Amino acid sequence: MDAAPTTAASADRQKLHRRLKTGYFTLEALHGIGTAYYTYYVFWFMEKGFHFDKAENLLLAACYGFTYLGSASRAGLLAHRFGYLRMLRVGFTGMGVSSIVGALAPMVLGYHHVALGVELVVFVVWTVSASFVWPNLQALLSRESPGELPRTVGIYNIVWAAGSAAAYFTGGLFFDYSALGTVFWLPAAFNVIQLVLLYPLEKQAALSGTTHPVAEADANVPPAPNPRDTAKARAFLRLAWVANPFSYLAIYGFVPVVPQLAGHFKLTPTYAGFVCSAWLWVRMAAFVWFWLWPGWHYRFRWLLASFLALIAGFIIILLGPSLWLLIAAQLVFGLAIGLVYSSSLYYSMDVGASRSKRGGGTHEAVIGLGIGAGSAAGFASLRMFPGHPDAATWGIGAVLAAGLLVFLFIRLRWWHDEAS
Repeated sequence: MDAAPTTAASADRQKLHRRLKTGYFTLEALHGIGTAYYTYYVFWFMEKGFHFDKAENLLLAACYGFTYLGSASRAGLLAHRFGYLRMLRVGFTGMGVSSIVGALAPMVLGYHHVALGVELVVFVVWTVSASFVWPNLQALLSRESPGELPRTVGIYNIVWAAGSAAAYFTGGLFFDYSALGTVFWLPAAFNVIQLVLLYPLEKQAALSGTTHPVAEADANVPPAPNPRDTAKARAFLRLAWVANPFSYLAIYGFVPVVPQLAGHFKLTPTYAGFVCSAWLWVRMAAFVWFWLWPGWHYRFRWLLASFLALIAGFIIILLGPSLWLLIAAQLVFGLAIGLVYSSSLYYSMDVGASRSKRGGGTHEAVIGLGIGAGSAAGFASLRMFPGHPDAATWGIGAVLAAGLLVFLFIRLRWWHDEAS
């Protein structure tokens, strides 16, 4: 007699769950576009508005990375205490308000030292606010059954990667044909839309019991035993965790100097956006490929090849003599980035390391470490060798080579443990 009502209640819960997932993916798509536009084109803004050179843009990127490292490492714990959706609201509000201040500062103060100081404060506040978003979106979307989780994570990766690619591809157009303040106004507009969309999601989430973090719902539920939690699986997880921050180290050794790279090839921001977004589109395609095809799982040669391709692609992008070589190197670079990131995420899920309450924040903090370390190495190299404009490339390349040695050491140690 109770079967029909129970079935109906289950169907209603499933519908509500699907509506929430659609809402979270929508927030993610908007966030992917808005954050990519700001973090990629703020270097153009600083170069055009405040005459930042290559070294200063790398220093700005280092500030971004280390600030993100510090704030993201706490984001998971704050969400665990105050709730996922509440922290999303804090993040969207902080990003929106700081973006508006960043847009107004040059209009009121002009492009002078005081305005520059305001922009740097805006940059830090925006970065801290952004660190509250990604870990919480990841946590909300990972509330899935073990069978559904890989599919959801695959869609998640494709959504944010597509947003980043679209933002870079079209961002140069906005930069060329509008005021420099568009770097701030467009992300702020997305933040306003996100805050509007968040309101009904909070109401729906209250019905499903997901407004507050895992502490209330899942704290007493032990994780299911994982048959993959073996020495081999843990070794691959360590390898991927080494490779992933080095991939972001390479990305932010390249992105901050795109304005100068574009000047070398006589590209306007519009055409630089078209050309230098190639690796982002390839990364998105790689996410689709590695999501649908499992043949790379637990194959060391694939992960090693991606690390080597990452280093080669980075150096050729910045030192290649022709535009066609720049594009070709980006294809290799994007494919390598796609496999490294997919590896980090897949092995984390397969071993079970990403299930802790710190997981999302730790994942983002490691990314911040890579961004900060790579940009700082590039800045230091340029200051140590001021007469060599390619010093940053070789300095970051040396750090990437050191990362490869650590990567190989882990592999050799694993071989030794297996032999013994």
